[in-house]
Amino acid sequence: MFLAVAGMMTITATAQESVQASDEVAIAQPTEEVVAASEVAEEVPIHQAIKAKFIEGGAGFMATVIACLILGLAIALERIIYLNLASTNTQKLISKVEAALKANDIDQAIKVCQSDRSPIASIFVQGLIRVKKGQTIEQVEKSVISYGGVQMGQLESGLSWITLFIGIAPMLGFMGTVIGMIQAFDNIQAAGDISPTLVAGGMKVALITTVGGLIAAIILQIFYNYLVAKVDTIVGDMEDASISLVDLLVEYKKN
Repeated sequence: MFLAVAGMMTITATAQESVQASDEVAIAQPTEEVVAASEVAEEVPIHQAIKAKFIEGGAGFMATVIACLILGLAIALERIIYLNLASTNTQKLISKVEAALKANDIDQAIKVCQSDRSPIASIFVQGLIRVKKGQTIEQVEKSVISYGGVQMGQLESGLSWITLFIGIAPMLGFMGTVIGMIQAFDNIQAAGDISPTLVAGGMKVALITTVGGLIAAIILQIFYNYLVAKVDTIVGDMEDASISLVDLLVEYKKN
């Protein structure tokens, strides 16, 4: 009797060990498959992944979003180059003009300003030319203010196009979202059944186009804010320099 009970217990323990081993093997196999799948996913290059998402999002809408991004970046880069060239050492320019005016050589002051490509120098040229023609300080001040507005308009040129692309890019993405949802419902209606596969296809297109539009708008918004800050800095320098120019011309008229 004792031997029979011991044999039964041995058989039960062996069966439990075999079940645990089979469970461990079953758990290990999916884990290994997941690790292998993740390694394969990590090996995909970034440009190929972006290309795949671009195709999945629909070439039509994604191409328009990319076009908005490219055009906006082109305008932003052109504006950055222009504004950097428009920047100058204002104090150095004022010192040179002041030295020329103290020497009673207004022609030299004009030449100094004409050799500078900045909008501040252009404003100085307009004011100095009018003083040379014999206009009063009031007339010179009005012309300087008017020409300053012209220069500010040139500095802000092109920024409205960037704001346009910032607004259009996400709207195109949202349009792709709506069309993707419509396609999903059309597929459900055609199949006569609500299948997760049918819904997922349209939802995927919708989300990809939305993300693409938002990414394009965010990138352009960063460049736009930088350009606006740059323009504000130059305009502030223009206003300060204009006041300094008027003061120099008042002293020049007294002499």
